[in-house]
Amino acid sequence: MPYSHHSHSGQFCGHAKNTLEEVVQAAIAKGFHTFALTEHIPRHLEDFYPEEDKTHTEETLVRLFDDFTVEAARLRGLYSAQINILIGFESEWIRPTTLTIIRDLLARYTFDFFMGSVHHTHTIPIDFDKATYEKAREKAGGTDERLFEDYFDSQYEMLQALNPPVVGHFDLIRLLSDAPDAEFKQLGGVWKRIQRNLEYISSYGGILELNSSALRKGLAQPYPCLPICQMFLGMGGRFAMSDDSHGIDQIGTNYARLLAFIHQAGIKQIYFAEPTIPKQDTRFPNASFSSIAVETLTQLPFWEKHQ
Repeated sequence: MPYSHHSHSGQFCGHAKNTLEEVVQAAIAKGFHTFALTEHIPRHLEDFYPEEDKTHTEETLVRLFDDFTVEAARLRGLYSAQINILIGFESEWIRPTTLTIIRDLLARYTFDFFMGSVHHTHTIPIDFDKATYEKAREKAGGTDERLFEDYFDSQYEMLQALNPPVVGHFDLIRLLSDAPDAEFKQLGGVWKRIQRNLEYISSYGGILELNSSALRKGLAQPYPCLPICQMFLGMGGRFAMSDDSHGIDQIGTNYARLLAFIHQAGIKQIYFAEPTIPKQDTRFPNASFSSIAVETLTQLPFWEKHQ
């Protein structure tokens, strides 16, 4: 009965598939214990993706997120006896006004937790396609190394501003780089930034997401890669599992490979969020997390369906 802290649906995300209820039903059918609904936050017009330019305005994206919270609450009530549903969101960190959007959401709604992610550097998407990645790289100075440095600097700003309970796809920046499976250790300036960011996450008790989507996108290791996981583990860092699914076909994808990676990294405990009692001050929610020993996790019947 594993866990995922990161998912999207075609009902509320233009580059995903299926309704939110279909996603929940598929997670139940695949034997998930905990499944988080974490749609993207609304964004300003200049930060729309191509599919959104044709179908949305800033106002309709806000209404879409409103509708998501209502539907997520309905589904939690409907399926609570079958699965532990978490309601959250995935942040962005694009420009200074993004922080205002996030704070407005945290003030308006009660979430179980949220995923702190970075998908942009110099306001340009770095995981959308190769062309936009190269545009961001050129703006950073023309090399992957310089773009990596800027990405982890932006991530550090996000971490300091939000203290996210879970940090999403920590090293997403490597996805479209020239050598996506190369380790960062040989890049001195990049590695120092990675260490700084991990130390900060550890200092406030944040959890790193082990994100299996890197595997379905052709990378050899999940996010974050092995050296980063081992460094964070040495700091006493904690880890949670995610599939970052964008539709029912991706739920639990490559989880057997993710479990093998967990063993390879030497991780002994996996953490999972639990719904929280609503607080009076929800600006900076901090979910309650429990843990399961990896040895126990490995013995669960779930893996019979996910070889």
